[in-house]
Amino acid sequence: MIRSMTAYAGGERATAWGTLGCELRSVNHRFLEVGTRLPEELRALEPQLRERIAARLSRGKLDLVMRLRTPETSASLQVNDVLLGQLGQLAHRLTSDFPNLQVSFTDLLQLPGVMQGEATDATALQAEALALLEQTLDGFIAGREREGDKLATAISERVDAIERIAAEVRTLIPAIREGQRVKLAARLADLPHPVDPGRAEQELVMWLQKLDVDEELDRLGSHIVEIRRVLKQRDPVGRRLDFLLQEFNREANTLGSKSVDSRTSSAAVELKVLIDQIREQVQNIE
Repeated sequence: MIRSMTAYAGGERATAWGTLGCELRSVNHRFLEVGTRLPEELRALEPQLRERIAARLSRGKLDLVMRLRTPETSASLQVNDVLLGQLGQLAHRLTSDFPNLQVSFTDLLQLPGVMQGEATDATALQAEALALLEQTLDGFIAGREREGDKLATAISERVDAIERIAAEVRTLIPAIREGQRVKLAARLADLPHPVDPGRAEQELVMWLQKLDVDEELDRLGSHIVEIRRVLKQRDPVGRRLDFLLQEFNREANTLGSKSVDSRTSSAAVELKVLIDQIREQVQNIE
């Protein structure tokens, strides 16, 4: 089952220190790139969060946001008397050097570390955060897989269309070859001097060999079988599909360059359109 690289998931978890929230969102990217926004209480957990994500995802530009929302009924805040006293003394001492310096009591309370809440069990909170991440990742990956199903369906429809076009071209080849043989024979008949029949036949065979596309159609058939196999895999397949599309495009280009008939020329153009449409879908696949 293939996965899209575009997805979103969110979740919450009640803890003894408030409600912990987690959001994951991602867009297309060649590799896995993780950006984080964490509350101060979880800063030390960032390496582990990245490791957990990398263990389950391989591609995409992903944003992880975690929030800790404390309840309104939480214990009252306490003042760090020691720090507040040191800040007050510093402000009083600096007034002689800065006569216009004005520091209010409320300004001091807003400085980091002056107001202290109930102590947080860092180890327990980090365990809650890791559990919440795994829970959110489950939903996130499920969303990627649902979107991946849609992408696989869209790609399969276009692969079926490529197969139909290749089959149509194969049925046209005998008639095209015979038409070219007739045209060459007519041109030789118009020449003022007779041409050796054996030499003419040899030249015709060599010319038709240059126009032969059976090998390209065979390879195209092999690529069709391979892309269908890849679409059924559970491992990340985006890079494999990128490579296959290069091969598809090579066969379509060769078919177009060898074409001497408007029908095969049109088929080559239709193939390239379908291949480009598949490429657009593959850009979203992990």
